[in-house]
Amino acid sequence: MLSTVRGAVRALMTALALSLLALPAAGETLPAPNGRVILEVSGTIANTNAPGKARFDREALEAIATTTLSTSTPWTKGVQTFEGFPLAALLEIVGATGTSLKAVALNDYSAVVPIDDSVAAGAFVAVRANGERMSVRERGPLWIVFPYDADSRLTTDTYLNRSVWQLKALIVE
Repeated sequence: MLSTVRGAVRALMTALALSLLALPAAGETLPAPNGRVILEVSGTIANTNAPGKARFDREALEAIATTTLSTSTPWTKGVQTFEGFPLAALLEIVGATGTSLKAVALNDYSAVVPIDDSVAAGAFVAVRANGERMSVRERGPLWIVFPYDADSRLTTDTYLNRSVWQLKALIVE
């Protein structure tokens, strides 16, 4: 099990490193979304595609270093395989300079997510679960997950409260 987790972490880090090669320079305009916007990032960011915001449709998010994370969660049965990208990759793309995020769900639940700690813990933005797009009913369209099986501290209330599902916005503070 530990070797599987280590392999997954290595794959995540490799995907992140490769994705960083194609990042826009600070202060650049990001491509405008073609489809329905499902995530908006605002706050202290340098790269935008709308006034003071970076808006992403599903296609743009699925293009960000798509990788997988397999882990169990307290809200699902058995090990789930999530497809998505490390939170760090998204923060690099938008040129985030803050120290924390306010992650906001469709129902306006929000959680403060310290950037350094969450990135170090492997925060991951899932766009699919078990090969399927996540519906709102199934915690989608986006869900911040952690590799819960990799470290028991990730199953404490601190990290579970940061596991925002039905994610619609990130505000960099």
